[in-house]
Amino acid sequence: MVKTEAKKTFIVLLGALLNAIGLNLFLIPANVYAGGFTGIAQLVSSVLDEYTPIYISTGILLLLLNIPVAILGWLKVGKSFTLYSFVSVVATTLFLGIIPLHSLSEDILLNAVFGGVLSAVGVGITLKYGASTGGLDIIAMILSRMKDRPVGTYFFMLNAIIIMAAGLLYGWEKALYTLVTLYASTRVIDAIHTRYEKLTAMVITKKSEELKKEIHAKLTRGITTIPAKGGFTNEEKEMMIIVVTRYELYDLEKIIKHVDPNAFTNIVQTTGIFGFFRKD
Repeated sequence: MVKTEAKKTFIVLLGALLNAIGLNLFLIPANVYAGGFTGIAQLVSSVLDEYTPIYISTGILLLLLNIPVAILGWLKVGKSFTLYSFVSVVATTLFLGIIPLHSLSEDILLNAVFGGVLSAVGVGITLKYGASTGGLDIIAMILSRMKDRPVGTYFFMLNAIIIMAAGLLYGWEKALYTLVTLYASTRVIDAIHTRYEKLTAMVITKKSEELKKEIHAKLTRGITTIPAKGGFTNEEKEMMIIVVTRYELYDLEKIIKHVDPNAFTNIVQTTGIFGFFRKD
């Protein structure tokens, strides 16, 4: 357990470092914006610096924006997920203060692409190990626990606001390069983890009862079981079908590896569901 938690903490810190490098060395110097709360923090920091005598760094604003969200997540989502997510935000803030704000290239396209890719690698590995970079991810988790709402709509709306604001304040060229950053980020996160809101896991196992018990204790999700037989060995097994949110994928993988390391699991994208989706 200690080794697992230490590894998870290291990954969260590494993700925060990569996110901060992408921002301070590429995106912020080029006035190109990331998505979500990070983009909002960038935008507000730029506006305050340019139009008022007040300056607040992107890192501090990111931390301030995430404090109320973290409190809500602690109450509604779960302590472990929220704690690691907040650690990620705090670490990002610290790294943004340590890493010098310096552009490595004068080419805005290179800044948009490399900044988006580096930040996305940080976000992707953080998600893969059962945490998040805070902000909208925690809000999405809360919504997924309350109602089966299309969380992607909220991501789209916030990112649309960032793009529109960047276009109005700094020219539409900046807005277009922000779109490039968002596209690059999405593709990289897709490759490392997933941006799909819901996933279907099909688990073929000989320990279905033990798995059901552990999954119900941790995830509170409904499970459908179907009799199955090994095509080569003719062994009697069961196929368990469970729909989870992307934030629960890490916990599901951990449970399966712990209970039945020999289970065969297929994870597929779920574009939509009809009927009852069990919640807390």
